[in-house]
Amino acid sequence: MSRILFAVTGSDSWTLADGTVHPCGYWPEELAVPHEVFTDADAGFEITIATPGGVRPVADEAGFSPEMNGGTTEPGERFRAYLDGIAEILSKPTDLNGVRAEDFDLVFVPGGHGPMEDLAVSDTFGALIGEFVAQSKLVAAVCHGPAALLPARNGDGSWLFTGRRVTGFSNAEESQVGFADKAPWLLQNRLTESGGVFEESGSPWQEHVTVDGNLYTGQNPASSRPLAEALVAALVSARV
Repeated sequence: MSRILFAVTGSDSWTLADGTVHPCGYWPEELAVPHEVFTDADAGFEITIATPGGVRPVADEAGFSPEMNGGTTEPGERFRAYLDGIAEILSKPTDLNGVRAEDFDLVFVPGGHGPMEDLAVSDTFGALIGEFVAQSKLVAAVCHGPAALLPARNGDGSWLFTGRRVTGFSNAEESQVGFADKAPWLLQNRLTESGGVFEESGSPWQEHVTVDGNLYTGQNPASSRPLAEALVAALVSARV
């Protein structure tokens, strides 16, 4: 049985550059779709949802809106229905600060602006990511989720993923949703400045998945499903 750790933001807000607070959380599609893919894979996956302090995670309501789902209501309604279906699980998350890499085969970080607020500055989570890497286990994140990889450091202070290919929510996409000039920092910039080799799709909002060894990253919400499917294939292959 493969054991999957969903490391979900516990933040329901994001502090902007001017000090104002923007309500957010995790992005619905990026939790619901991968969770569904792992659950439906019929491959014997055991899923644990964890947040810092074991707080109940909050979905960013913008992620249910037609404006963020191709102009139609159906996707948001579908994501909400799925999340409602696992509401009991979401209401009782494990404390992320107390988990051990040795108990899991994969750590997966959904996006949303929430991880920019808490996981991106958590030395505790950075150390956990380091344990996954040291044990040659899979590390995955989608959209703004790769922000959670930033506190993972080597003993000399350098970024653990320096020189590795990585993707995430691009500057162009952040600009199109209206936050590029409000954000305290941009994910693409920070990943690049830290030493990552940033990759992105030919145009904003197209699905794009980057795989570099045990590091799996997806660029945006549309990348949630193909990223999860790639991870299923990797986990199943590892058993053979």
